Amino acid sequence: MPEKYYITTPIYYPSANFHIGHCYTTIIADAIARYKRMTGYDVFFQTGTDEHGEKIEKKAKEAGVSPKEYVDKIIEDAKDLWASLGISYDYFIRTTDKNHEVAVQKIFKKLYEQGDIYKGSYEGLYCVPCESFWTESQAVDGKCPDCGREVKMVSEEAYFFKLSKYQDQLIKFYDEHPDFILPLSRKNEMLNNFIKPGLEDLCVSRTSFKWGIPVDFDPNHVVYVWIDALTNYITSLGYPDVNNELFKKYWPADLHLVGKEIVRFHTIIWPCMLMALDLPLPHQVFGHGWLKIDGGKISKSLGNYKDPREYIKAYGVDAVRYYALREVPFGNDGNFSEEALISRTNADLANTLGNLVNRTISMAHKYFDGVTSNPKINEEIDNNLISKVTSLKEIVETKMNELKVNEAIDEIMDVLRLCNKYIDETTPWTLAKDETKKNRLATVLYNLLESIRICAILLSPFIPDTSNNILLELNTKKTDYASIEFGSLEENLQLNEPKILFNRIEIKN
Repeated sequence: MPEKYYITTPIYYPSANFHIGHCYTTIIADAIARYKRMTGYDVFFQTGTDEHGEKIEKKAKEAGVSPKEYVDKIIEDAKDLWASLGISYDYFIRTTDKNHEVAVQKIFKKLYEQGDIYKGSYEGLYCVPCESFWTESQAVDGKCPDCGREVKMVSEEAYFFKLSKYQDQLIKFYDEHPDFILPLSRKNEMLNNFIKPGLEDLCVSRTSFKWGIPVDFDPNHVVYVWIDALTNYITSLGYPDVNNELFKKYWPADLHLVGKEIVRFHTIIWPCMLMALDLPLPHQVFGHGWLKIDGGKISKSLGNYKDPREYIKAYGVDAVRYYALREVPFGNDGNFSEEALISRTNADLANTLGNLVNRTISMAHKYFDGVTSNPKINEEIDNNLISKVTSLKEIVETKMNELKVNEAIDEIMDVLRLCNKYIDETTPWTLAKDETKKNRLATVLYNLLESIRICAILLSPFIPDTSNNILLELNTKKTDYASIEFGSLEENLQLNEPKILFNRIEIKN
């Protein structure tokens, strides 16, 4: 029975149509999910939307529609965007789903009845866009420390979750699970900035707006974002029915992939809630960096971005996927610009990959009518290439297990660059002029075709359409992960005609 792997994106807030930043998180999750499936895991990949709250209520009112009508339109657009990007999710959860709402009410009531939620009153600074409460000491010049916008003083009756009760248990968990938070710099930030100064109990209900899940035993209150949104990772699996097959199979999550700005919620609030529910904690939370636009934060309110489908239409889905995955270093911020996307597509996809595939298959057709053979007339130069290709599978596996997706791609591209160098050094066109070198020429082309095949399989989680097109050109049946062993490409194979994988993009002045 295959090992399970449960991976999630955060559930996104649909106050406006999604931008390239949402795409980045979802593409990287998709690449990890595809990689795990390829290597034999039983994967459950979840994404979705967090649809309640004051901000949506206000936006819907301004648009003259109900909150549900407002979010329905954005979610329809989001699902279309995910389809455009080839996102292979298994489940799309909405916090307006009836089963989720019922589950949230049961969770809230359970925590209340066992004394982990109590009634009180709240007074403090509140940021509507971030839906976050702040103390005066946390505010920066009287503004929200996260987004820099105005905060307002609010005072209202509220229910609170006893976050403080689980502080010591949380610190102990961190000590016992050193890889729970990645990168490690985020763990230090959580400990030093939030946990050790002392956790304060958390406001988990509101009375000042109505667009939310009602507290069923106190209907003046709606459940506030934390219990509503964070529990999506278990309600989708059938919780609170712990005997549900999905829940038994997939919980705990193996990886919550989140932006660095919400690491705090996923590594402090969510673990404490799970402790209160007496459930196992996720194995890992990875807080990735932001994909910025021309050096600045992507902002719905600033509108400093295009619809991602414009980039897909102009450059192709795999160019967008490749750029997003390749451009953001492990845990750090990356920069999105159209010029850089074009440059990366031309350099890596058109030149290094596309040109290699095209000229190798073209030479095979020119010199051998497109039929493969491997006489194994090897020279020292071949050993270097074969050694690099042979070790690639394990290197990529190590990088992917460390979530260093951009480095995994780099390793594959390095091998493809080596293939291009190998062509320059073996000069097949020179070998073709000497009839006595025909077997040597066949060996060189076989080594190249086999290297391309293995790289195409390893690239399939990242640029699936391109990978598939390469394997179709090779006309091979050896397309699965188990066949990544140098020398597996069939002999006497009739290659298909080469096609242009990526056209060079001309930069318009």
